[in-house]
Amino acid sequence: MKYGMNLLLWTGDVTEEHFPLLEKIKGWGYDGVELPFFDLTPERYVKVGKKLDDLGLERTAVTICTDDENPIGEAPALRKAGLERLKKAVDCCAAAGCTHLVGPIHSAIGRFTGQGRTTDEWNWAKETLSQAADHAKANNVMLVFEYLNRFECYFANCAADAAKFTREVNHPNLKMMYDTFHANIEEKGITEAIRTCADQMVHVHISENDRSTPGEGHVHWDETFKALKEVNYDGWLMIEAFGLALPEIAAATKIWRRMFPNEEHLATKGLAFMKRNWEGK
Repeated sequence: MKYGMNLLLWTGDVTEEHFPLLEKIKGWGYDGVELPFFDLTPERYVKVGKKLDDLGLERTAVTICTDDENPIGEAPALRKAGLERLKKAVDCCAAAGCTHLVGPIHSAIGRFTGQGRTTDEWNWAKETLSQAADHAKANNVMLVFEYLNRFECYFANCAADAAKFTREVNHPNLKMMYDTFHANIEEKGITEAIRTCADQMVHVHISENDRSTPGEGHVHWDETFKALKEVNYDGWLMIEAFGLALPEIAAATKIWRRMFPNEEHLATKGLAFMKRNWEGK
């Protein structure tokens, strides 16, 4: 098992300014970090990758799609732009040495049509992501499809949706992930959800019901860890949490109040919580 920390708790743009933070994260005992990729300029991440190499921190990355770069957009130009966005994100992964590119890579986040997904949208996503996965394979990157709750996305809202999609695409460089925050909202049963997607699941976000310190909310943690062990999951346990440090991230994630004492509290207590539940430490 590998334990990681998503850097969106502190920043949406990791630069040399954040090297002292990376050193702290290593000192706290993490195996790696998850880099946010919103500025998709690969050259910007070379130095970050080298610093992480020097520290011995592994890394994954997270990105989103936008209205103008939408893999399921009705207009072919939107889908083409969505594909190019994902390819650029993969190039950023290659520059930084990231092994996985995770997130809602299937559709524009926060965009709604007033109805559920259509057959056309499902097929457009399969076409776009299969091409993106080809590019990912050429760069030794795993694309990881994330389902989101109904308030953030309409294309895929549960583990069964995500697993069905990646099985149908059937590409070695396209799998899915499980996120405890979204599952807490959408799944009728945690154990069954994890069993449903076990053959496709390569990444897990550990996220409390209020997006703050794991273990200090009401997610069904005992059942979650038990089910992950039952299916022999052995990938990343990556904390994804959000606070008020960055106004643009706080607005996007709808965080309006402080829910933890400070970022170090969340990161250190969260790591101890994961280890205690997984290793009995």
